[in-house]
Order: sequence, then structure tokens, then C-alpha cells
Amino acid sequence: MDIRTVPGVMPVREEDQLDWERLRAYLVREGVLPAEADPLVAVQFPTGASNLTYLIQSGAFVAVLRRPPHGPLPPRAHDMGRESSILAKLHPHFPKAPKPYAYCDDAQIIGVPFFVMEYRQGLPLDDAFPAGFPYAPEVGRAVSEHAIQALVELHAVDPVASGLIHFGKPEGFLRRQVDGWMERFHRSRTDEDVPHADLVMAWLAGHVPESRGVTVIHNDFKLNNMLFAPPAYRDIVGIVDWEMATVGDPLFDLGVMLSYWTEPSDPPALQALFPSVTTLEGFYSRAEMAERYGESTGRSIHDLKFYYVFGVFKLAVILQQIYVRYKIGKTSDARFARFGDGIRALVEHARAEIDRA
Repeated sequence: MDIRTVPGVMPVREEDQLDWERLRAYLVREGVLPAEADPLVAVQFPTGASNLTYLIQSGAFVAVLRRPPHGPLPPRAHDMGRESSILAKLHPHFPKAPKPYAYCDDAQIIGVPFFVMEYRQGLPLDDAFPAGFPYAPEVGRAVSEHAIQALVELHAVDPVASGLIHFGKPEGFLRRQVDGWMERFHRSRTDEDVPHADLVMAWLAGHVPESRGVTVIHNDFKLNNMLFAPPAYRDIVGIVDWEMATVGDPLFDLGVMLSYWTEPSDPPALQALFPSVTTLEGFYSRAEMAERYGESTGRSIHDLKFYYVFGVFKLAVILQQIYVRYKIGKTSDARFARFGDGIRALVEHARAEIDRA
């Protein structure tokens, strides 16, 4: 294959270029590449605003390289060693997680820690299927079923037997999440009013349920972190972006997934924020996704309202953290100007879900 023809990639930005020959020599020393390996060819995945992700090739060898973004980083954020270690322990038990080949913390190679992992030849689904794809409702049903069963499979991994139990602190997990994200919201508040924000936070703080289990969780489980096999787009060939994976309440993953799972009946403002193929005829509703999860795992979804409301509130906080940087002039990206409306729409949706019978 020629990675330059892979859908969704772009030439490497000038500011993101690496010392490709030094990287090739490192991969040879580590045994990832043979001594006579061809020079590296590289392209870049343009999506996402977190870690930088490249597709690299040397002859028949193709892999993915992940490194932190540029600039000063918060403590413990963008930890390449942690993500690589999680994948190394998870891959044997959950093959949808790519296998890592090498982790390097020697700044002399590319300037920052990085890791190289297996490439899975699939495509994510965002707001539309590829142009010309003959969509039918049974495709939506198949995608929905594969997505929820992938979550079921992940949550069936034994945290102790896999050695992943040490990557999280399950005791008090939900309370820490609620307190932490409320604190982030308060720290990033602007001078604009967000109606019902205090009501939503008070409700969350007063309705933290008892966790009904401890599993490995992805912590950002959503449709566009799943890679589907073209041309049918029914089977998941890989799941990516494990940097926030931890050990905690499994319904936390389900709530996060559903917060991105837009429905045709959702308010227009919400659909504009998160345009998704899930609004097409045939895709399961959020309620159907939750029911399938409960049926497949035997776990009660009685408290799902809390997890879904929290997922929506968390999205509002993520937008708020970006929007405050725009408001104080730390970024001039025009895309962020409408985030204030998005934050209010999300909080209003959370309030409406609280009131729903």
C-alpha cells in the first residue's frame, strides 16, 4: 500500500515535521524495522486537537506514531508511556486495541516521548458516510450493534488478570469525576450567563450513584474513535485514542458514548454541535443502545440518567475551557466564537433530561 493514498490523511505540516532518518535508525535498533529498511515516508492525520498522530511507512511496514502536542503541557497530560503501557496489557485481551511496537522517552530521537503502534486499516464515522456509499437502514443497525458490543467486550476484560487494575483508582471514581468537572467549569466561567448550570451541578452532586462494578474503561468511547472496515462499514477493525483509559465504573463509558450519540429528535442546536450519522434512519436510539448494553452485560441501567446527564455536562465543560481562551484573547480561532451558544444548549439539554420522567 501507499500511505499517501489513505483516505483522511494529509502531508505533514511544516511545524510537525520530525527527524525521519533518526526515527528510522531508532526503529532499526529496537528491532521494529530490519537493518536494510527503506527510508520512512510519513503523512499526518489532521483530525483531533490533542496528541499528534502520524502514519509512517518503510517498504511494506506501516505503523502509527503518536506524540504530544507542541508547547507546555499540564502535569500527567499526554502521557505517551502510559498510553503505550495500557495498550500493551490490553491488546492480548481486547484485540480491537492496537498493539504497540515501541515506546521512547529519549528526547534525542524526535524531541519528545512517543510511541509507535500497529496500523488498523479502517475509517471512523462522523457526520456522514463516504460520498456514493449506498446507505440503508440495516447498515445503521449493524453499526449500532457493533458499537455497543465493542463496549460490552471491553468491559468484559478482567482488570486484575490483564494487569490494568493499577492504571486507575476505582474507589470514589464517580465522586472525583463530578467534583473535578464542576471545579473545571467554575475555573473556566466567563462573564456570560449559563442558565441552569448551577441547577445541573447541584443535581449531579446530589445523585452520584453507587458503582455497580469496576472495569477497564476507555473514557472517551464514541463512534469516531472506532475504525470501521470499508466498503461495508459494518465491522469494527480497531478502536483508537486510549490516552484517557483507566479503571472505573463501566456505565461511565456508556454515558459518555450516549452524550455524543445524537438523535433526530434532539434540539437543532445540539445536532449542529455534534452532527452525526446516528441521526440516520436505522441507527439505534440512545434508549435502545442502553437496553442492548444492559441485556448483553446483565448490568442494571437504572441510574443511566445520571451517567448521561454527566456526559452532556462534561461536554459543556470541555467547550467552556476552550471558549474562555477565546474570550480572553488567547486564541483568535473564529470557530470558537459560537461555543458560548453551544455551552448553553448542552446545559439546557442536561436540565431537560433531569426533568424528563
